[in-house]
Amino acid sequence: MSRNRRITLAASLLGAAALFSTSAGLAHATTNDPLRGEQWGLDQVHAEQAWGTSTGRGAVVAVVDTGVDLTHPDLKANLVPGATFTGCGNAGGPCGNGDFRGPDGQNNGDEHGTHVAGIVAAVANNGTGVAGVAPNARIMPVKVLEDGSGTFEDIAAGIRWSVDHGADVINMSLGGLAGTQVITITGLESSVTEAIAYANAKGTSVIAAAGNSATPACNTPAWEPGAICVASTDRNELKSWFSELPNKPDLKAVAAPGGAGLVSCEDDIVSTVPVGTGSASCGQKDYDYYAGTSMATPHVAGVAALLFAQGRTLANVEDALLGTARQPGTGLTGLYSPAYGWGIVDAAAAVKSAGATTGKGRKEH
Repeated sequence: MSRNRRITLAASLLGAAALFSTSAGLAHATTNDPLRGEQWGLDQVHAEQAWGTSTGRGAVVAVVDTGVDLTHPDLKANLVPGATFTGCGNAGGPCGNGDFRGPDGQNNGDEHGTHVAGIVAAVANNGTGVAGVAPNARIMPVKVLEDGSGTFEDIAAGIRWSVDHGADVINMSLGGLAGTQVITITGLESSVTEAIAYANAKGTSVIAAAGNSATPACNTPAWEPGAICVASTDRNELKSWFSELPNKPDLKAVAAPGGAGLVSCEDDIVSTVPVGTGSASCGQKDYDYYAGTSMATPHVAGVAALLFAQGRTLANVEDALLGTARQPGTGLTGLYSPAYGWGIVDAAAAVKSAGATTGKGRKEH
């Protein structure tokens, strides 16, 4: 497989919404983070209701993406060492520490990974910005994309490095264009497929974005065996218009909040961005509103971190995620639908499901 074959970001390319409207906030938000009232995604997945049982302490989530702003005040307390695999030249990676600025020291439009990281595990109750789904989990920044694209080989290397350095969960808010599943189905590309299998064999959960082109199936790598595919919902728990349907052969698929991607900022997902890069139309200096299955995926990764922090095995974590997810409207669990997979993930129900142990178990590496 040529290193020239690149995979494009299943990003929030819908971007920050075009218009800003002020929010009255959510009355039941209980943290002192100023933007918590606009984090309707946390409410949809019942994150705060889970924190009395688990806040993710001890779990590590690798954000395999565009890198993370390592200085961000809402993230830096929860960071562990990361790595960079893009732009490394003939020497190969890693060649950096996972900072969003690549080896050239420049920000080439790589705010995405910082936004994803904040959804997973921004520090809560620090009087700053937002709260993460798993506010005491650790974030491992792994940069495999530059300017919205990267090679399959770099992504695979990032997955393997993450596993070998202690990641419990790998978040991949990235994916190929619709139809690129044929590349892996036919065997033209196997590095990422094999890396996901490696992660699962080592007890690491891989959670990946379904894609933003509104087709009937998960795009790769979410399509690959063993990855949990995540579709997007809006604040009304309807499938986001842009989201892929979460369908794949192994039926490992759920839904989570990803935003509307239309006109109102508050209908999208607010999270951290590199310091000073918030948009003029929607964002504050260090925060912004994005929409995409990229934003849905870290909500699920955060719930997985809550579960791993309870000492659960990979199999039990995935059983809890899929088995307690609820179908919108009916609230039914244990029911698969083409539009939502097993349903919207439910942190509160998942952490109370059977399989938790005392303390945090460690995987073999």
